[in-house]
Amino acid sequence: MSDMGIEHPATVTRRSDLPDPRSAPNVTYNPSLSALRGASSHLETTTEYDSPSYVSECRSRSAAQTKTTVDDDFSPADYRVVADAVDRIGEGEWVCLDRRMGRHDDASSICRLFVPREYGRIALAWGKLFEPLDVPEDETVDPDYVTVQVPDADEVAIRVLAEEGITAVVGSDYTGEAKKSFLRLFMWDAKRKGGLGLHAGSKRVTVRDDAGDLQTKGQVFLGLSATGKSTLTAHGLWLDEDAGESATMLQDDVCALTPDGEVAGSEGAGLYIKTIGLDRDEQEALYDAATHESAVLENAAVDDDGTVHFDEDRYTTNSRAVVKREHLSSAADDIDLGGVDQVFFITRNPLMPPVAKLDEAAAAAAFMLGESIQTSAGDPDAAGEAIRVVGTNPFIMGSKGEEGNRFRELVRDLDVECYVLNTGCVGTTDDPQDVGVRESVTILREIARGSVDWEHDDRTGMTVPSHVPGIDVDEYCVPDHVDDYEAAAAELREERREYLAEFPELDDDVVDAVY
Repeated sequence: MSDMGIEHPATVTRRSDLPDPRSAPNVTYNPSLSALRGASSHLETTTEYDSPSYVSECRSRSAAQTKTTVDDDFSPADYRVVADAVDRIGEGEWVCLDRRMGRHDDASSICRLFVPREYGRIALAWGKLFEPLDVPEDETVDPDYVTVQVPDADEVAIRVLAEEGITAVVGSDYTGEAKKSFLRLFMWDAKRKGGLGLHAGSKRVTVRDDAGDLQTKGQVFLGLSATGKSTLTAHGLWLDEDAGESATMLQDDVCALTPDGEVAGSEGAGLYIKTIGLDRDEQEALYDAATHESAVLENAAVDDDGTVHFDEDRYTTNSRAVVKREHLSSAADDIDLGGVDQVFFITRNPLMPPVAKLDEAAAAAAFMLGESIQTSAGDPDAAGEAIRVVGTNPFIMGSKGEEGNRFRELVRDLDVECYVLNTGCVGTTDDPQDVGVRESVTILREIARGSVDWEHDDRTGMTVPSHVPGIDVDEYCVPDHVDDYEAAAAELREERREYLAEFPELDDDVVDAVY
């Protein structure tokens, strides 16, 4: 203790300070998922699919109330948030779940979640995302990361002791806070090991090339929530299965790119998907998984009789479902990608073509720009506004400029093709050209097949398709859909340069590569 009677940071909470959940008399250790559902029955509306649905008080992440020891100066009050959360485990009844995050030898961790028993629904949903441990009952489990979630507090505060692997989530009952508390540390560890954590989906695509030979491509998708990342990652791409073609989803949210080009997955059991507007005609695999009895719905519009309305934002546009991989037809059995061939930056910028090909410096610029639209998952009050988030990753810890440099080095050394993919609309006039799921899927399929012809467009200064089988690319010429395109493009490039200038560690030639 200091002279002021304030605990010094050197005596912060450590994992060894937390109670042993197997011996603590008020903690139920690793209860079954059915037991957790039973404990939360008073909060459940049972859907027409016999799955549980819950409504939380907090309905999005609390980014503004989050601090980490990597990026913020912690005060004694910040450390006290963590200590008080840990002390709360001694009060009332709690549940504790252990799960394994990732399967890769260099990117897997044991995760431990403590929540009050009355909020067992959080543990139920979280427990379906990650895989149970295969550890004998008499063997001690030493977790790598621990999260203590205390929803019933007057103020929201998320505090991350990165070096200790401890997160306190106080005042929020949103399942997404529990999920991201572990994934945040997963990505940080990947960077410390010479790779890079990515807020990205990954898939394996096997296609016939122009010569008729089968080729397998590893695709990775970077994008914020609600930009189509999960949709495109899980989509089967309407391939010719009779010809041996296939597309399988490996991950839909967070991966770790290793120095040798492997893409390690994190969530081995389930996915935490957005359900607003979920439509079986365009998202068959996700729809079927979300309407299976094994799903857990959060903040979805569900009537008292169990009728589900995915098209209704009764509580929030950030409605969610935890779905099981085993009931997602597009999901592979494995979660790791052996090698990445193509990276797609998903944007909703109307001054961008449906797709453009980037060199390594421009790809690093795209990574740093992270252009998208704000979503209800990040900030409900600003949903729909233009936004820039480095790596489209709100969970980066440490220097963002160094992440951009690392990304450039990795894609250069691994010879990765990079693209920017617009899943919104082309143009700012009264009649913009929509880029729908059909167009985006067609582009992804034909890029994988190698059947897209490319050309340098003098008007935009970008490398764009001159031919895509199944799409009339002339309809998507950006300058044709923007009044005074030259002025708008010049203003956009200047904004991008000014934004990138905010990161002093970023290499100058990346800043100069803005498009």
